[in-house]
Amino acid sequence: MTLPPLHLLIGSYTPTGGGNATGISILDGDVVSTVAVLDDPSFLAVDGDRVYAVSETIDGGVHAFRRSGSALEHLWDAPAGGDAPCHVRVDPSGALVVTNYVSGTVTAVSLQAAEAYAASSAGAVHGGGAGVGAGVDAGASAAVHGVAGQGAGVSAVLPDAALATEVLPDATGPDEDRQEGPHAHQSIATPDGTVLVADLGGDALHEFRISADAGSVSIEPLRVHHVTPGAGPRHMAWVDRDLIVAGELDGRVYRLRRDESGSFREVCATSVLYGPDVPSLLSHIEVDERGLVTVAVRGRDQIVVLDTVDDGLHVVGAASAGGVWPRHFARVPGYLLVANQMSDAVAVLPVGDDGVPGEAVGQIAVGSPACVIPLG
Repeated sequence: MTLPPLHLLIGSYTPTGGGNATGISILDGDVVSTVAVLDDPSFLAVDGDRVYAVSETIDGGVHAFRRSGSALEHLWDAPAGGDAPCHVRVDPSGALVVTNYVSGTVTAVSLQAAEAYAASSAGAVHGGGAGVGAGVDAGASAAVHGVAGQGAGVSAVLPDAALATEVLPDATGPDEDRQEGPHAHQSIATPDGTVLVADLGGDALHEFRISADAGSVSIEPLRVHHVTPGAGPRHMAWVDRDLIVAGELDGRVYRLRRDESGSFREVCATSVLYGPDVPSLLSHIEVDERGLVTVAVRGRDQIVVLDTVDDGLHVVGAASAGGVWPRHFARVPGYLLVANQMSDAVAVLPVGDDGVPGEAVGQIAVGSPACVIPLG
């Protein structure tokens, strides 16, 4: 089978986090190369020509780049506001939202303020100011190192006014090893203009209102939506106005709906654990334009597809992820690209009419992939 031309950004784990990569990779045709040397860029977000990456380390950071073709120019750094940032997303409010797993915190960065600050720092440098190092925090900037083909960038560390951090309320769950406290995993925008943050440790979804402009950014807590104890909510997606949630710890997919009070209530839930009885953890989840839910299952190393007809969740089928420990996936026409972290490869799976993938028709070799983003 002839594969389509692929142009991808891939985030990975480096030796800092026990992985085998050197930073952010790009696939251009058949060639994979490192475009930014960065500690544990386990999750990426792309918005136009901007690329944002977490550094999933203790006292983690978030880093911004400008993409030109297959090159990244480093623009600015910011503290993540906690330990082990594991997800980053551009919110419609104009903020970059970062969730920190270990510390259970969520940080918003005003992108308008970040762009203005980076531009002013660049002007100072090119105008004969104090130099590239001016105003740069050595700890924050040390996480990013120049590589061949990467612009030096300004490496400006954003001022405090450009960031806001909220600590999730203290909470525990029945899994003593994984739910000893709050663990912020993913954020998602709601149709109501708010933001939901999945708390794997506290079995809750925290709803916030985020506001950002050129001068400041704020995070306003609104309410807490509790889910089934022990579920361990990880990633989320929408089907119409219903929220689909992957329970990392209990292996179930949940369908939630707002009631008249504004709280999310469970409509139904379905186990997606099929095959060998081995420890399994759900990871990424998405819903396509037909309302088909796709979820990755680590341990069993499967991709499971569910239908959402009649307000339900019905398993359509399950297939091999094409590797070991599927942490994230993305779609391109006709294919599912699965970042199999422990196989050191992104598997290319053809997708059938029913949405269920077939056997892998290609493997893209890259160290410890954790996130895959198709580029236009």
